Amino acid sequence: MFIDRTKIRITGGHGGNGVTAFRREKFVPRGGPSGGDGGRGGDVWIVADQSLNTLLHLRYNPLHVAGRGLHGEGSNRSGHNGADAIVRVPVGTQVFDPQRNELLFDFEEDGQRWRAARGGRGGFGNAHFATSTNRAPRYHQDGSDGEEFELQLELKLLADVGLVGFPNAGKSTFISTVSAAKPKIADYPFTTLEPHLGVIDLGDFRTFVIADIPGLIEGAHKGHGLGDRFLRHVERTSLLLHLVDVSSSGRDPVSDYEIINRELRAYDAQLADREQIVVATKIDALDEPERVEALRSRAAQDRRKFFAISSVTREGVRELIHFVAKEVEQHRTHKLPAASQPSGDELLIGSGSRF
Repeated sequence: MFIDRTKIRITGGHGGNGVTAFRREKFVPRGGPSGGDGGRGGDVWIVADQSLNTLLHLRYNPLHVAGRGLHGEGSNRSGHNGADAIVRVPVGTQVFDPQRNELLFDFEEDGQRWRAARGGRGGFGNAHFATSTNRAPRYHQDGSDGEEFELQLELKLLADVGLVGFPNAGKSTFISTVSAAKPKIADYPFTTLEPHLGVIDLGDFRTFVIADIPGLIEGAHKGHGLGDRFLRHVERTSLLLHLVDVSSSGRDPVSDYEIINRELRAYDAQLADREQIVVATKIDALDEPERVEALRSRAAQDRRKFFAISSVTREGVRELIHFVAKEVEQHRTHKLPAASQPSGDELLIGSGSRF
C-alpha cells in the first residue's frame, strides 16, 4: 500500500522539576541550599531519509513523544536532559498545520532536519534562589510542559518528468521500457493504482527520474477516477510527458488531449502551464495515419513539441528520451522552480541502463 498523506501528533518532553535540599555534612553546620535544577525536556525532530518512500510507518505509529527531563537532586546535582525524538520521513514530504492549512516545512534533500516541537524548560532548584538576604530558600520551580502539535504530512515525489494521460495510454509500458521499473501492465483501465518512479540511466553518471501516476479521466479534479489523488506527485516536475493513445481504439486522440489539459488546469493552473511534450503512443497499432497528424497539428497550435512512439517496437523512444534529457539538464542548469509552494503502499523504484 502506498501512503502519501497522514497525520501525526508530537509532544516535546516535559522539563524536570527542581528540588529543595540542604547540604548536611559533619562539621558543616550551615551548609546552605543545595537543590539542583531539573533537566530540559527533549525536542521532536523530523528528518528526511532517502531510504524511505512512503508514510506507511507513520500511519500506524502516529504518536511521537520526546523524553522528559529528570528531576534535580541534592548536592547541586542537575537532572539529565530528556532524549530527543526523531521522526523520519521520505524526501519530498511537506509538513502542514492542519488547522490553518499552512506549510511549515518542505523536505527537499536527504538529511534535512527540522525541530517540530521544543521540550519544556527544567525547573530551578532552591540553590538557584539563594541570595544575600535569602540564604535558605525553601522553594523550587517545577519544569514546564513541552510543546504539543498535530501535523499533517503529505508526500510529493521528487521527479524530473511526470507522465500524464488517460488510462491505458501506454504510460506504464513506456516507463517499463525506458527504465528498470516494473509496474503492472494490463489491457484494462486503472491497472496502475499507485505512483511509480523510473530512473533513466544515460551513462556517464547522467540520470533523470520519471514519475508515472494513475490515469486521469474527465472530471478527475472533482474526484472522479484515481489520478486526482496523485497529481501532487507531478507538481515538482520540470516538465510533463502527455501520452495520448493514437491506435484504432475508438477514442479521439485530439479530444483526449484537450480533456487532460482541462483537468490539469482545473487542478492547478501552474501545472497546466508547465512545459509539456505531447507523445503519440501505440503507433505500431495505427491503422489511420490521419489520427497522428490531427494530434500533431493540435500540439503545434499550443506550441508544444510532438513525438510519435511505440514502446513495444521502441520506435521513436530513443529520440524522445534524448530530447527529454536535454530539457531536464537545461532546467537543472537554470535552476527553475519545479513546483510552487502549497496553494496510499509500495513505491516501485527502478533503475537501469537502457540507452
